[in-house]
Amino acid sequence: MDRTSIIFGNKIDSKTVKKANKSKAKFLKKFGDDSDKLYHLALQDIDSLQAINVSNLVSSDKPLTLPEKSLIVGNIRMGFGHYRIAIAIASCANALGYKPLWFDLSSYPASTGSKIIKHQNDLYSMGSRWSQKYKLFNKLYWEPLNSEGFRKIEYNAIDQKNAEIFTPLLNDFPKDIPYIGTHVWPTQAAVHAGLTKVVNVIPDNWPMALHLSEGSIHTVQTPFAYLGYKMLHGFSKTKLKEMPEGSLFETGYYIDDELVSNIELDTANRLARLEKGTALRILLPVGGAGAGKEIFKGMIEYLLPYIKDGKVQLFLNFGDHLNVWKYLTNSITVLDSLTEKVFNDYSSYKEMVKNVDALDKGIYAIYHEDIFEAVYSTNLIMRYMDVLATKPSELAYYPIPKFFTKRVGGHEAYGALHSSEIGDGTFECDTLQEIEGMLNTLINQKDVLQSMNNNILKLHKMKRYNGAYEAVKLATKSK
Repeated sequence: MDRTSIIFGNKIDSKTVKKANKSKAKFLKKFGDDSDKLYHLALQDIDSLQAINVSNLVSSDKPLTLPEKSLIVGNIRMGFGHYRIAIAIASCANALGYKPLWFDLSSYPASTGSKIIKHQNDLYSMGSRWSQKYKLFNKLYWEPLNSEGFRKIEYNAIDQKNAEIFTPLLNDFPKDIPYIGTHVWPTQAAVHAGLTKVVNVIPDNWPMALHLSEGSIHTVQTPFAYLGYKMLHGFSKTKLKEMPEGSLFETGYYIDDELVSNIELDTANRLARLEKGTALRILLPVGGAGAGKEIFKGMIEYLLPYIKDGKVQLFLNFGDHLNVWKYLTNSITVLDSLTEKVFNDYSSYKEMVKNVDALDKGIYAIYHEDIFEAVYSTNLIMRYMDVLATKPSELAYYPIPKFFTKRVGGHEAYGALHSSEIGDGTFECDTLQEIEGMLNTLINQKDVLQSMNNNILKLHKMKRYNGAYEAVKLATKSK
């Protein structure tokens, strides 16, 4: 079915359709046409994700043999966000009795689709880093692209045409297998391949046509996103037909089972630490694009006196970006000597997390080269932290008090807005002065964090953190 010329009953202009066809032809010319190739997949254990029973789908010479009650989690590595949401989906699928299979559409180097995605991801990562480094680039290009450029329905029309290239990789999947995509490209690929139980998990709170995958069930995390997508609000200068009934659901936040099931315990422990006045544990994870080095530097320099006085413990998770650690140690001469490092030793790291109450160093630095360890290491330690310092990305919805630093792309602003309105996070602090002021408040005014923790408990009672379970239920229910 042609999903480029008409989107939810809205006819796309001929100029855009022509542009879409040219885009597909350009990619095929640049990376090759493998539409006639027969790809096969096989299961491979993911050691660092054993706890949630997820297996990786890797290239094979033989057709795939599926375990019982299999569920495909389609994703790509673009930053850490889509991986993190995919892990949450896999976790909840496992908790509900399904066997999650990890399908990273960008991880098959021989395929044309993976080559295209890698090319696109490299450009996006570069743009993310440049947006933090060059103010004019951010103001004149990156912010408008990420808030308004991706919002237009014409952008989705072009993406839909390009996604036709990705279908050969889905050859081994039965048409009726439950399939959840945590990025729109693997979701569109599944629909083009004829799969019938496809859920499109939309990550952002700012509605954008970029995330549309007609033919799938769409899920969003908030009422704001629901109405924006339902009405295709702002997707065109002319009035559009809305998304039809049954194509869009507000599920709540996409959070891992091991975090949701421990919300009451972990929140009680945070409140108890606040009452005791113990050192405030701040977790600062570096994002998948490695952007924001200057902000990290400013935060650490401001926190050093509090760390030396025993008022703060800082946990720096560099993911798989060792270059950011090198930048910070070159910029802050005392940092290395004050820091306990756990680098590329996942077993030691998990032991450290188990004994976090006994840790007496002021700063801990964490780094893992393996992508799964890099992403999941934040999940493991999050339960024992008091504050999560993060840009307002996919982490904006996690059940922990959040301190929001400067966004990377205009679309992320609405994650911070939502969190600050429901009361489990701060507003976005995009200057060093604002950052320092908010840190001072969080450290010295315990009632702010008490309020955030109490709001997390209220949200939990409302099942707001159950979005990943609900996505699984939508993918697995009988039609």
